Amino acid sequence: MFAKLARRQRQPVKAADRPQLPGDLVRKVRHIEISTKRLVDQGVAGDYHSAFKGRGVEFSEVRPYEPGDEIRTIDWNVTARMGHPYVKRYVEERDLTVFLAVDVSGSLGYGSRAILKRELAAELTALLSFAAVRNQDRVGAALLSSGLELFIRPDRRRTHVLRIVREILTRPPGGHTDLERGLAAVVKTLKQRSVLFVISDFLDTGLGTSLKSAAIRHDVIVIEIFDPKDHQPPVTGPVVLQDAETGRLVTLSGRRLARQHAELRLRQRQEIVGLTRRLGIDHLTIRTDRPYLATLVRYFEQRRRRLAR
Repeated sequence: MFAKLARRQRQPVKAADRPQLPGDLVRKVRHIEISTKRLVDQGVAGDYHSAFKGRGVEFSEVRPYEPGDEIRTIDWNVTARMGHPYVKRYVEERDLTVFLAVDVSGSLGYGSRAILKRELAAELTALLSFAAVRNQDRVGAALLSSGLELFIRPDRRRTHVLRIVREILTRPPGGHTDLERGLAAVVKTLKQRSVLFVISDFLDTGLGTSLKSAAIRHDVIVIEIFDPKDHQPPVTGPVVLQDAETGRLVTLSGRRLARQHAELRLRQRQEIVGLTRRLGIDHLTIRTDRPYLATLVRYFEQRRRRLAR
């Protein structure tokens, strides 16, 4: 009886019994998968591989010497035994964990161009994740808003990447942004050293303590999603704006109030730029009104050159 019960419990859940996703969401996830995997196939995976190194190199084998091999790679013990030169061959020991801390707060639900900031965050997450999986690296993620909303442990499967993308697109807005609290929880939970991408519009301030803690243990890259209208509202008015996180309405009338808003956003940007510089953290700006691939590839190349020095 117990054997029958165990077999019954191990039966897979039928597709008809699984919760069905809305058709538009399925199409959106599929579109992101196809478009980002195409970019990976076109060379992003190689750029990623050269930019993010593993823990070092490990010995693989010895093989006969060939013209052009470096003298310093000759294994003199094997050479003496065999009577002709042999060289040591090493391979890169990657064993990388890539972790993406993604802001899903209310402000990411806005976009003045063809794409919402949250959708752009999902695309960037998919591209980086598929590149990592192609290189046999593990990928995990955390969704942040007013705190840590969801922690997804690292894995190497394609279906794991698709789950992360779905969670980013479907997670209900968590209200106001508190990246300090959310990232602090990630640092506390994420035990293994990782390449840690922090993806947000950074309209929140006060991120210093958690970002500094993250940089002590992890290789941190900040990706700022920038929408022009966040930083430069219309100067003619009156214009009524609604805060995407609190729902509060603000009326901007004339150039003076618009300038004050722009100055506030500029101070917030200067704060995150200054913070990343002080901590020695890489900082990329990805705009909603421009293609992002060139920015990423340029960053990979710059990082590769820096590591090669």
